[in-house]
Amino acid sequence: MPNTIIVGTQWGDEGKGKIVDMLSQESRVIVRFQGGNNAGHTICVAGKQTILHLIPSGILHPNTICFIGNGVVLDPYVFLEEVDTLARKGVDVSPTRLGISPKTHLILPYHKAMDNARESARTKDKIGTTGRGIGPCYEDKASRTGIRACDLTHPERIRAKVERALLEKNTLLQGLYHAEPLDPKKVADDLLAIAPRLIPYVTDVENKIERAQKDGENVLFEGAQGTHLDIDHGTYPFVTSSNTVAPNAPTGSGVGFTGDSRVVGIVKAYTTRVGAGAFPTEQKNSEGEALQKNGHEFGATTGRPRRCGWLDAVILRQSVRLNGLTEIALTKLDVLQGFSTLKICTAYNYNGERVDYPPQDEGSLDLVTPIYEELPGFSEDISQCSRYQDLPETVRTYVERIETLLGVHISYVSVGPNRDQTIVR
Repeated sequence: MPNTIIVGTQWGDEGKGKIVDMLSQESRVIVRFQGGNNAGHTICVAGKQTILHLIPSGILHPNTICFIGNGVVLDPYVFLEEVDTLARKGVDVSPTRLGISPKTHLILPYHKAMDNARESARTKDKIGTTGRGIGPCYEDKASRTGIRACDLTHPERIRAKVERALLEKNTLLQGLYHAEPLDPKKVADDLLAIAPRLIPYVTDVENKIERAQKDGENVLFEGAQGTHLDIDHGTYPFVTSSNTVAPNAPTGSGVGFTGDSRVVGIVKAYTTRVGAGAFPTEQKNSEGEALQKNGHEFGATTGRPRRCGWLDAVILRQSVRLNGLTEIALTKLDVLQGFSTLKICTAYNYNGERVDYPPQDEGSLDLVTPIYEELPGFSEDISQCSRYQDLPETVRTYVERIETLLGVHISYVSVGPNRDQTIVR
């Protein structure tokens, strides 16, 4: 099967980086198809941690080729920082194995200025944006005023586009948000100064992916964030600015899919969320604090503490439907060690009725009451288990109950942060 798509099934932070890294061993080409550097994918190899925000997680395998697709919004400064950090670690990040689509839109300083100014102006309805300029960059893309990677070879085009963009954005920054304006000449000069380093990475990503597919190579498509942060299907308006679901992989990479694709959904063994928005199974108590502490639940991008709660099978059923999941990778199961009882939300009570899928009206998820099923917990250390049958019976019961509730096979069970702490079923 030439195409594998990896997506998060909750509100992000499910551990996609580790699974992408693992499955990259059997893939030749890895493509990031949406989002920006508001995502942080953490990979732990031999006890050493690497956090990637833009470059596909498969870069740590020497025989892979990694691409950033047209569906991504790319901060060129962050990209180069990431390149330099990986190079210092001895990772080959040359343009021979890392490329950017010419259609990829660039995040510039005025996008971040707008992002932060808007969020600061909000009072009680803050979105919880990372302030990385993701949303404003996608706005420029939709309004057809964006700057793309292909523009880097045209200095006068860059200057004209920046000047036109700041004519509008400085008016908003000063007049509406009472923030400092940006100098269009400086913004353009700074971008053009780093353009010589960026231009070698700009390549015909679409053609190279298609060629790999025709040659029978395994191509892995890496998503960012999670299904319930999708701009269309997530808990709007507390969502990201792109389509995070698997059907966006072809659109965000520039190739059509033929035949069956493998779609791996990453499910954390409990639920977390960063920022504002509905969270039915959130535990604002000692159990939530234990999950946060044991799981080291702090954002890889922002460092913000993650809200924690029990596994929610209702939102996961929706993820199965939206993504067409063919299998699941269950992560951070080891974090549940020490809980005498484990809870799974199997349905909601909504307006006096039992519902098995999330209600769709804006704000409706704030009005549901979780209906829980309780299972026995476990006290054993499972981090050294290498075979599924080595797991305690209570752990296997929990895994298999999730599988039954979702109707999708759990192919991988992660029992620790390291690359080798994953059980293949």
